[in-house]
Amino acid sequence: MSQPATADRILHAARVLFEREGAAAMTMRRIAQDVGLTPMAIYRHFPNREALLKRICDDSFQEIAHHWHARNSGPDVMKRIVALQEIYLDYALAYPHLFDHAFSARRDDARRYPDDFRARRSPTLNEVADAVADAQAAGALKQDDPWEVALTLWAHSHGLIALYRAGRFNCDAKEFRALHARALQRLLEGLAVDA
Repeated sequence: MSQPATADRILHAARVLFEREGAAAMTMRRIAQDVGLTPMAIYRHFPNREALLKRICDDSFQEIAHHWHARNSGPDVMKRIVALQEIYLDYALAYPHLFDHAFSARRDDARRYPDDFRARRSPTLNEVADAVADAQAAGALKQDDPWEVALTLWAHSHGLIALYRAGRFNCDAKEFRALHARALQRLLEGLAVDA
């Protein structure tokens, strides 16, 4: 069995360090040590720390988008929307440092609303907007701008997660999941077509 390419080994070591200790701990020196290279050798594969961070972020966006895309099918459009929000919550709780960097840290390369999103440059929010549009077409949600509704759903989940991560809830992860589900249900009831 062949050994992974050096760039892949660097990327793997950087991601492990990132997930364990966060972006601040991710130095080229520490990554090089973990891979068994000199710090200068890393620069042959990644021009700087920011490029390595961007690659980790881009890969994580693609991973979550893949999970969202896999769950964004089936006849029950409302279940699809709930499933997408649950995946976002799962990601935040499983990978808190990646979540913080990808969705909460100020980054020059971050996608911006509305231009980047409406141009479908977000592999994650594209899925939510598509599910919302499908729910509106099926008559389950009120007619509205699907991108703004997707943004509302994202902000709702993100806000609760940010508060939880900041220690603003006196509950464990299981209780927080239940609270998130109840709050999401209330929001969706407000967006639903009146029966």
